[in-house]
Amino acid sequence: MPIPTLPDGLEYVRTTDTFNTDTVPAGLLRAHRVADGVWGRLVVHSGTVTFVFDDDPDNPIPVGAGDRVAIPPARHHHLEFDGPATFAVEFHRVPTAPVPVVGDESTGLRPDVR
Repeated sequence: MPIPTLPDGLEYVRTTDTFNTDTVPAGLLRAHRVADGVWGRLVVHSGTVTFVFDDDPDNPIPVGAGDRVAIPPARHHHLEFDGPATFAVEFHRVPTAPVPVVGDESTGLRPDVR
């Protein structure tokens, strides 16, 4: 099974702190999901983290140092560890389109159209 990757065109939002097997938040070890409209990306710095989609538990994804795995919005997943590891999670989203200005660009006022 190929490792999922981020779709093109997303914008970076933020990255969590770097966690290890002692500091990993408990919520990441049980089923949870990324918010609607947001993609996550697990980035492993050292060791191996096992990434599991909860709707496909028979196909865990081992993610080694230097590897990444994309996390689609709203898809439940959790992490597992077999030994020491360090990792962080990046968050990305679809860019918000700029609001088009109609009329006077300096004020944003629309012309009186009849």
